[in-house]
Amino acid sequence: MNGPVGDEPMGELELVHTFTGPMPTGVSVSHRGRIFVNFPKWGDEVPATVVELRDGQETPYPDQAWNDPSGDDDAGAFVSVQSIVVDPADRLWVLDTGSPMLQPTKPGGPKLVRVDLETDTVAQVITFPADVALPTTYLNDVRFDLRRGEAGVAYITDSAFAGPNGIIVVDLASGAAWRRLHDHPSTKAEPLTSFRPIVEGRPFLERPADGPPKPVGMGSDGIAISADGTRLYYCPLASRRLYSVSTDALADPGVTQEAVAATVVDEGDRGTASDGLESDDAGRLYITSYEHNAVLRRLPDGGYETLVHDPRLLWPDTMSVATDGYLYVTANQLHRQPQYQRGKDLRRKPYALFRTRIDAGPVLLRP
Repeated sequence: MNGPVGDEPMGELELVHTFTGPMPTGVSVSHRGRIFVNFPKWGDEVPATVVELRDGQETPYPDQAWNDPSGDDDAGAFVSVQSIVVDPADRLWVLDTGSPMLQPTKPGGPKLVRVDLETDTVAQVITFPADVALPTTYLNDVRFDLRRGEAGVAYITDSAFAGPNGIIVVDLASGAAWRRLHDHPSTKAEPLTSFRPIVEGRPFLERPADGPPKPVGMGSDGIAISADGTRLYYCPLASRRLYSVSTDALADPGVTQEAVAATVVDEGDRGTASDGLESDDAGRLYITSYEHNAVLRRLPDGGYETLVHDPRLLWPDTMSVATDGYLYVTANQLHRQPQYQRGKDLRRKPYALFRTRIDAGPVLLRP
């Protein structure tokens, strides 16, 4: 499979919100339909790194104070948020990279924060020690399994640009965290010799204003849990391959790194490079296609469908399957940022949040 072809849209894409300020990455929708979005600090002016969309307005969430950190090591405020996720218990979790402008992290900055949606107040803050959130760590995305342990487990991808990649596991009851698949080949970006992504007709490379282009180095990025909770799916941003690993092995601190690695399965070529992953309770996996302005869906039997393909999906980033039967997805033109365009910012506002029904009759691409 080479992904969607042709210029005609497939599926139905509904515009939910447009953004005229900083570029968004994450989106998540509560069980009651509240929509939350985040903006990492990559160079845009970011008045609030987490917001709720209320009556068409981007309102700092849970309040402005939590969006005004005193420094990159502030454990009591959001430093630079990359991802937000509403868990199965309808609680909002905020994944703070602690890394504005992709700078080295400091203890206190990288953290996982739980917000009670009933009271709109912070209920739990989990910070990570320096041997879990390394100075090079970039916390990218997170998924939750509340069926495991006393209060559940979180899985986080470390997509470090210039350091070891891997998966971070968090016990939500104790706050204890540990690294898995540390620098494992499946978590790392592929070299240009085996992977050459094309976006808007051009190779997707880091293109500094001065100096030669170089490959994009982002590792493990998208992440999703199987419906039965037994496998964790993940993919490097700079790769077309999909991998999975045993959650039993990940979540048991007593299992050796070698034993965890032995449970990794290469799930094959996704047919496209992607940023975000998402899953639903029917055992289907959703995959953004930044090369083809699309969202694909992997069926339980391994077949792939095009859920939606639309030229407006300029770099589909993060997805959220909501209880209203829609999949929400941000489109933020990430590839048009200056670091990929010889120092020129080619993004054209507004950025967008879309949604599409997850059972709207997609087109089968591959058995």
